[in-house]
Amino acid sequence: MPLWLDLLVRVVAVVAAFLVLPLVVGQAEHKVMAHMQGRLGPMYAGGFHGWAQLVADGVKFVQKEDITPRDADRRVFQLAPIVALFPYLIVLLAIPLGPGGLVAQRLDIGLFFVLAVLGVGVVAVLMSAWASANKYSLLGGLRGAAQLLGYELPLVLSAASVAMAAGTLSLSGIVEAWTPWWLLWQAPAALVFFVSGLAEIRRPPFDMPIADSELVFGYLTEYTGLRFAFFLLAEYVGIVVIAALTTVLFLGGWHGPAAEHLGWLWTLVKIFAVSFVVIWLRVTYPRLREDQLQRLCWLVLVPVALAQLVLTAAVKVAM
Repeated sequence: MPLWLDLLVRVVAVVAAFLVLPLVVGQAEHKVMAHMQGRLGPMYAGGFHGWAQLVADGVKFVQKEDITPRDADRRVFQLAPIVALFPYLIVLLAIPLGPGGLVAQRLDIGLFFVLAVLGVGVVAVLMSAWASANKYSLLGGLRGAAQLLGYELPLVLSAASVAMAAGTLSLSGIVEAWTPWWLLWQAPAALVFFVSGLAEIRRPPFDMPIADSELVFGYLTEYTGLRFAFFLLAEYVGIVVIAALTTVLFLGGWHGPAAEHLGWLWTLVKIFAVSFVVIWLRVTYPRLREDQLQRLCWLVLVPVALAQLVLTAAVKVAM
């Protein structure tokens, strides 16, 4: 098979697999949140336990009128949902699903690549906020920019600790270098990375940029129809991306019994387990105030990430 065709097949296969995961996570959120709150959740769409509810929601968004505010910057307003979704889809190409090169594109600097692309998310927030010509959208966008720029630092520092421990920036190389010992001595970095990842995708309790009780719906206030659905899809893809990166960097990726043949399955199981925790946190904790959110970042996560970096350097030198 020609090289270009082999690459195309791998890209299509991996992206198709990962595009299904956000829909599954979205449907799981419907049902998991319902059971945690003592209610039924979707039961009718599609028959068995409302399995087609997310599809029905998608059809509903497609049918809704697409409205652009009169005073909005039309081109920027319409482009923002695509900019919000596209970086996450690009990141999925570099995440290894299993051993033996089961990844759309194996990169020697894969960790550097995914962290750089994730940082594009703040651009979409600012685009939607500024272009909407709405004061609530602008306030939400400014909150989002402050949040994303702040939590980017502990996210990168905790990921750097893992790269230092593995001695490589390749995501596949990090998984290959992983040992169960990492679950203990890289646990602080894992916690910092996971919490910072939640803030990066603006999931509760880090959803101050939206804060419906204060800002209507923040930077999404003026969006309707399919464009609004793109932002929601970007959130679910973001959950999969953060869960996948947490799995690859800290939980051993494809490591497990019969990893040679079932490595891809172990990766997916771990991704779903981390995604379940993301949903669980949404139900459990109230939204943080802006001052609490920034205090957690600068006074807790950044010092812990720096301490973990020093510990990792000391261990590597000692070894």
